Amino acid sequence: MHPWLHFKTITRHKLLVMHYCFRAGMYKQGLLHDLSKYAPVEFLVGCKYYQGDRSPNNAEREDTGISKSWLHHKGRNKHHFEYWIDFSKTSQGIAGAKMPVNYLVEMVMDRIAACKVYRGKDYTDASAWEYYQRERPYLGSAMHPQTKAELEKILMILKLRGEKAAFSYLRKLLKKGSY
Repeated sequence: MHPWLHFKTITRHKLLVMHYCFRAGMYKQGLLHDLSKYAPVEFLVGCKYYQGDRSPNNAEREDTGISKSWLHHKGRNKHHFEYWIDFSKTSQGIAGAKMPVNYLVEMVMDRIAACKVYRGKDYTDASAWEYYQRERPYLGSAMHPQTKAELEKILMILKLRGEKAAFSYLRKLLKKGSY
């Protein structure tokens, strides 16, 4: 059990996302980001499976076959594309719905902050793209095609042109109100 280390890690992550949200004018989302991580169902799992360089949810999943912490988290936090999975009349099953632009923007900020926290001094502007590339083969139809295309565009801007350019683009998306 590593309660203090886990607390420091999730708080550092939350503060980074809050800072990014504030830069984009998303004050309420910045303040509310990832509050569920402090709930016992998520926090205690994080303490038990804490490693410091990756999500404890992955370790819980490897140990038990499922991450109850993740299921709790993604069902309460709209910045995760998994929150937006629903039954689809057109695909005859489940599929991702298009995320509202403010949650897409928060998702990008969440990914940047997670990479900064877990990669530490090894973080680069390409880190979020590289992480996305590792999870991409498993997405299937879970992410809406427009959300997926926009996320990829933003992560490439970050990778090729840097954080300043990516955040400028994100503010324009928010101002426009759509993608």
